[in-house]
Amino acid sequence: MGKSLVAYFSASGVTARVAEELAQAVGADLYEITPVQPYTNADLDWTDRKSRSTLEMNDPACRPAIARPVEHMEQYDTVFVGFPVWWYVEPRIVDTFLESYDFSGKTLIPFATSGGSGIGKAEQSLREHCPGGSWKKGRLLNGAGAADWARQMMNE
Repeated sequence: MGKSLVAYFSASGVTARVAEELAQAVGADLYEITPVQPYTNADLDWTDRKSRSTLEMNDPACRPAIARPVEHMEQYDTVFVGFPVWWYVEPRIVDTFLESYDFSGKTLIPFATSGGSGIGKAEQSLREHCPGGSWKKGRLLNGAGAADWARQMMNE
């Protein structure tokens, strides 16, 4: 079995905690998808139609820049891709990540956190942005059970 990576974007720390649990459970490397320009609380105010996150999510072509690349992406066979659900899909910076590498021949496993939305629309969007990868069914991980799920996914 090859190496695994847990790549995640976390705006408030919730997704980061889940990503750390997953990485520890399956012995994966951990990579945070960090924007060049960090998000402020005002940027994340989804009730403000002029906030950065709202403007980004309303622009399907928006691709926020990532601060640093994954080193030696070619060494990974399995990549867990984690994010908070924004406007029913993944944040645009996750699209930047997916479009930055060749995932051909790699297994991709999405996971998300959300206060109320499911992961279904995000899974469809991820496949559209990264059709070269072999996508497994993802899961919304808001509570307990992340480690067990990750181990199960690695054994499928």
